[in-house]
Parts: sequence; structure tokens; C-alpha cells
Amino acid sequence: MSVLACENLDVTIGSRSILAGIDLRLSAGGVTAIVGPNGAGKSTLLTCLAGLREPNAGRVTLDGADLAGVRPRQRARRLSFLPQTPEVAWAVECRTLVELGRTPFVGARGQTDADRAAVDRAMAAADVTTFEHRLIDSLSGGERARVLMARALASEPVWLLADEPLTGLDPAHQLDAAALFRRLAGEGVGVVVTLHDLSMAFRISDRVVVLSQGRVLADGPPETALTPEVLRDAYGVEAARIDGPGGPLIDVLSRTSSRASVE
Repeated sequence: MSVLACENLDVTIGSRSILAGIDLRLSAGGVTAIVGPNGAGKSTLLTCLAGLREPNAGRVTLDGADLAGVRPRQRARRLSFLPQTPEVAWAVECRTLVELGRTPFVGARGQTDADRAAVDRAMAAADVTTFEHRLIDSLSGGERARVLMARALASEPVWLLADEPLTGLDPAHQLDAAALFRRLAGEGVGVVVTLHDLSMAFRISDRVVVLSQGRVLADGPPETALTPEVLRDAYGVEAARIDGPGGPLIDVLSRTSSRASVE
């Protein structure tokens, strides 16, 4: 089973400490949600785990090997990263954009039947097959987000790292995405997502990591990581768990203190 880990990870931007002493060991085959208030360091941690940001101290390893020493092409075959605010530089057909997810596998002779089949599967999984020949800039924000999800899936990664992947999706497609993450985890993929929706984190995750002020405040199953006490310390709110018909809900009741945080 693949293991993605970080050891004593520190990130400083300017004079501000973003992450401090982060130790995590993540195993593929599950969904891990990283939650926390604005400015807690969620996106920074995810980019470090993806090998896209070099920490000031500490290291990230993939199956025991220092990720910084893995060649980009090999890393891209195993790790797929979906940024929170992805940019598309030019108007292309959606299938062409999704095909870019196969770049780490395509050789001098171009795409193979296996590459084309992987693109087909990714587009079907993200429910964007009908957009195949539409230009990406003709889509709504939520539709575009699903196409970009398909691009991330096209490499058939061992690890999918997604920064706020539910943002901009309508409720039905949020449920579809949540079901997709669970299915991928069941197939042995390691899924790591940052989320603001605490109820969704509770419902879909095997493990929740709560960040606060750049440190791990809680780490464990949702039942132990998303307690009223942890949420009070992390967010400065009073909250309660409600067992709804569709699964647990986190009901935020009131604010307990003012928090000065920046993203």
C-alpha cells in the first residue's frame, strides 16, 4: 500500500509561519479531509504533499523516497493535484484539456488506445462526456470544475490531492464528487481533499486532519477529530453533531470568539 508522508514540515512566507512541525503519514485506500479556518495552512500543506512547494524545513516522502528527488514525470504518474483556482490559458475543447492529464504517459508516438480509454473513463467519472467537443470557456464555473477534475483523473493516479474540489458544484454534483472520492478510495487510491464543509468532511472521510494556526490540532476518524471541543478551539464556534437521515451533520450554533485570520 502506497504511503505519502511528511516529517517535521515547516513553511514560512516572509515573516509569517504558515506550517510548523507537521508530521503526517497517509495510506492509500482512504479519504483524508484536511479542514481548518481560513489561514490555517490547508492549501499550503496540500501543495507540499504534491511536491509543488518546497518546505523551509522537513521533507515529504512517497513510499519512503524523498519526493523532492523523484523526477517530475514519475511523480506526475503517481500524484495528481487539483488546485483550488485552476487556470486554463486558452480556449480548447474539453476533451483536449482532459487529455493533458495523460501527458506523463504519452511517448514520442502520441496517444495510445490505453491513453484514450483512460480519458474516456475520466470524463465519464466526472460526468463531462457530453462536453467533449465544447470549448472550455463556454462552460459555467461548476462545469469547468468537473472537466478539470476529469483532467486530474486521466492519469489514473495512486494519489489524488484536491484543494476545495466541491467549491462551485451544485448539490447534486457535490454528491457525485463525494461518491467518486469514496469509489476511488475503495479501488486503492489515496484521496486527500481540503474542505470547508464540515458535514461533508464528516460524511465522506475515513480520517480528518484539523489544522489551526499552522499546526495539527486533531487527527483521526471524524468522530474524534470533529468534536465540539476541537471545533471550538479551531474555529472559535459552538457546534453540535446532528445525526440526520443522510448522515451526520455539523450544526454551527454561535461564535465564541473573534478570529483574525487571512487566507
